[in-house]
Amino acid sequence: MLTLLVTVGLVFVFLVGAVVVAVARTVLPTPTETESTSTPESAGTAATASPSQSLEQAQDALAARPMPAVPESAARPGPVSTRDPGPSIVLPAATHIGPAGVPTGFPQTPEGALAQLAAIDQAAVQSASLDGAREVISAWAAPGGPTTSSWSVVAAVGRLLEAAGLSGGGSAQLAVVLTPLMGLIKGVVGSDFVVPCIDFELDVTLEQTARGAAADCQRMVWRTDRWLIGPGDEPAVPPSVWPGTDRAISVGYRDLRRG
Repeated sequence: MLTLLVTVGLVFVFLVGAVVVAVARTVLPTPTETESTSTPESAGTAATASPSQSLEQAQDALAARPMPAVPESAARPGPVSTRDPGPSIVLPAATHIGPAGVPTGFPQTPEGALAQLAAIDQAAVQSASLDGAREVISAWAAPGGPTTSSWSVVAAVGRLLEAAGLSGGGSAQLAVVLTPLMGLIKGVVGSDFVVPCIDFELDVTLEQTARGAAADCQRMVWRTDRWLIGPGDEPAVPPSVWPGTDRAISVGYRDLRRG
């Protein structure tokens, strides 16, 4: 299910006058260690429909396939690994700005789908407001896709604002930066359906800065000339792991590099 920005068990520390208030909140849903795990996926995994499967069934099966589960603590900053995660995933550059101020123009490739999802998530989360997140999904969901009330990112932004003690409109004092650092291609079905997964660093500042990991997988579909978040249930929850750690490499994430 999934869902975006996948969780983080972040501890936000805010200084209010002389009082330090520690607010430990889950920003996005995180799988537990008792949930099903799967083998780490390699970039570009193809999921072809069997004779008894329709394309839609193949897409649903790919999206629902469980991801590795990690403890909530894995989202917190940790030691950088010296292991080689393998070749980086090269993200193509955007060519122009699309609806809701989201960069677009990415090619019809798995890497293009991943780059588009990163741009969508960044625009929604960094708006640091419910209106901003809703504007993004209104412009970037295909018919039958997530809505302004169902999209996991809207819920995540709401929880973030609640944890910060803010209203849905956010605050000029709140700064949110979402940086895509690692990722994987969970799989593809044909040339117009991709499930990319991204492991972000999430930095939230309100007088002080808190950091954690947040991950997201989405169904990306090619429509006319751009990637959109497609119809159907959001994919299985991906692991939110601090980028660059041994655990991040072990679950299958690879470094992202701008092309």
